[in-house]
Amino acid sequence: MVDDELELLRQKRMQELAQQQAAGMREEEARQEIEAQKQAILRQILTPEARKRLNSLKMAKPEFVEQVELQLITLAQSGRIKSPVTDEQLKAVLAQLTPKKRDIKIRRI
Repeated sequence: MVDDELELLRQKRMQELAQQQAAGMREEEARQEIEAQKQAILRQILTPEARKRLNSLKMAKPEFVEQVELQLITLAQSGRIKSPVTDEQLKAVLAQLTPKKRDIKIRRI
């Protein structure tokens, strides 16, 4: 009797784990699909040099690059970007979006 209850609990737990794993797989597939769509749009609106710059910058600042990519996609979808963005134009955008660093100087008296 105790073995039967234990076996039922095990089966129930195994089903729960299987459902959680399936949900995780669906989320991962959806995330990959969104990323693929994003990359396809970026291929259309950026020159190869600009894409290369964004990819290399993504290694150092992934959150910042994510925001820049989303802004570029939004601008392209709203029609504010007509031609492919060159590397020089991307540099200008990145310079504008990068927060200004304050120089701190310590003077001894």
